Amino acid sequence: MRNFEEWFSGFRKSIADYSYYTDFEKVYGNIESIKLELNILNSLIGSKNIEREFEKLIGKYPETLKCIPLLLAVRAKEVFVFDGINELQYNFAKQNLPIEQYKIFMKKTGMFDLISNHLINNLVDYATGVEIGLDSNGRKNRGGHLMEKLVESYILKEGFVKDETYFKEMYIRQITQKWGVDLSAISNKGKTEKRFDFVIITPKMIYGIETNFYGGGGSKLNETARSYKALAIESDSIEGFDFVWFTDGKGWISAKHNLEETFDIMPHIYNINDLENGIIREVFK
Repeated sequence: MRNFEEWFSGFRKSIADYSYYTDFEKVYGNIESIKLELNILNSLIGSKNIEREFEKLIGKYPETLKCIPLLLAVRAKEVFVFDGINELQYNFAKQNLPIEQYKIFMKKTGMFDLISNHLINNLVDYATGVEIGLDSNGRKNRGGHLMEKLVESYILKEGFVKDETYFKEMYIRQITQKWGVDLSAISNKGKTEKRFDFVIITPKMIYGIETNFYGGGGSKLNETARSYKALAIESDSIEGFDFVWFTDGKGWISAKHNLEETFDIMPHIYNINDLENGIIREVFK
């Protein structure tokens, strides 16, 4: 019998590598795609009559409108605003409202003030900073991918071959079609389309594998622990199939009780220490 407290004490604070914090290649690529338009908008910096000059600029270069959402840290091409009476839909990919309405948007959002009063000196530099800030939202996904990469490195180390003895991102229906195993017990009789991060095939067993790493807490962790507990219980009834979960991260401190409940009933729940101690070799025989 494994001891939960001992196991949990080995959880890591982080597995972030140097590329985790900001994807600069993506940032630079996004800026490059609108760099010309941003430089055109630069002509408005310090303008004494920005509303009139903005109107002239958009009339001559309407494509510059597509830059504006990013300047407000918005990814969408369409922006919705409720002005107290009506809901307005601003399209920045293709002008759909009179220029006067776009001038109201620029004024009310504070963009005219930002540009005309020299609060910024260069919109390309400003937009690059905004892109870096927006890219920080991708760290959560990158953190998940880091754990996937880590687990996969140990799978490969044990001699498993991609698309032969292990597979990435497989849905339940694909597993059923490929090997004929009945997974209706974990798919709500075919109504739920669950996807596993990895599937490993051995002569005796099919293993559905989930991986995640939580550096920070949150309500999602409790739900994850509960749902994986249910998945482990449901998997017990399926002959020739096992559910395996690799997880780690100090974020679990906020959901420790639920994780312990899952640990108590789930034989195949492992952390990074387990990976380092050869659990892949021990389990997947």
